[in-house]
Amino acid sequence: MAKEEDTGAEDAAILLMSLGEEEAAEVFKHLAPKEVQKLGETIAKMKTVPRNRLEAVLTRFTDNASNEQMLVPDNDEYVKAVLRKALGEDRANLLIDRILQGGDTSGIESLKWMDALSVAELLRNEHPQIVAAILVHLDFDQASSVLKCFTERQRNEVMIRIATLDGIQPSAMKDLNDVMGKVLAGGERTRKANLGGIKAAAEIINMMGSAVETSALDYIREADNDLAQKIMDNMFTFDDLAKVDDKGIQTVLKEVQSESLVIALKGASAELRDKIFRNMSSRAAETLREDLEGRGPVRLSEVEAEQKEMLKVVRRLADEGQIVLGGAGDDDFV
Repeated sequence: MAKEEDTGAEDAAILLMSLGEEEAAEVFKHLAPKEVQKLGETIAKMKTVPRNRLEAVLTRFTDNASNEQMLVPDNDEYVKAVLRKALGEDRANLLIDRILQGGDTSGIESLKWMDALSVAELLRNEHPQIVAAILVHLDFDQASSVLKCFTERQRNEVMIRIATLDGIQPSAMKDLNDVMGKVLAGGERTRKANLGGIKAAAEIINMMGSAVETSALDYIREADNDLAQKIMDNMFTFDDLAKVDDKGIQTVLKEVQSESLVIALKGASAELRDKIFRNMSSRAAETLREDLEGRGPVRLSEVEAEQKEMLKVVRRLADEGQIVLGGAGDDDFV
């Protein structure tokens, strides 16, 4: 059950190392922060590469590159031009904002390169509404890590505002510009972006771990019980995997390493364990049972960390349409 993405990262690392420093640096300029980190870590771990693997990587890259052709010089500009001609300026601009969302806030990318503590220190003294408006631009796991650096009260205040955030208005974007300075971009032409809301709050809370999750939901429930219930309805927990169909479970298992699965299942319900066993070969299921029985006590923090990583895989597969998530309210995450 080795992760295919690890093999892909190693192949990408091999290709970059074969290019040389200057060419590799140019490639890195076009990657997202997480991609840079992943490739950097992979390159650092690789000491030697068999010649046959190097040749295989280069051959596959050459073949793929020869089959690729750029249809237009600038995809974004092409989309804008076509939509404006077809729909008119006003209607097209509303759709363009949705398709190319974030174009007016490109400076937010600067925060994605920072560690959670640094972002938290930057935002610690800002109004919770401003913090919420900034955090919804980040990936859910990064936003969750930032919130963990706050005090319980501040964290809960921000979560309420994320859950009730109905897009970002131009005036709010101007406030963000004042707060972040050159880090965030925007201005008079900035339009409302569909960020925040119930699902964003649910995704962020999902990443926090059970103790913080309970505190945040209790706080929100005291302020607005209906809001808390809506957030809970949109949360997909580790034990909700038991509601995923067999084909989906089999797809997930192909992406998860055996050691990670053992630790994650230490804190799983009996229903989910049975579901996992049923979707493995008899030999693999028996081995997993033995590993679970033989494994001694595991810290709750380790179990939650592995479950969180597994849920990231599950959400990625759901986003890619490879699995369907059930049991998270009327609206699935697909």
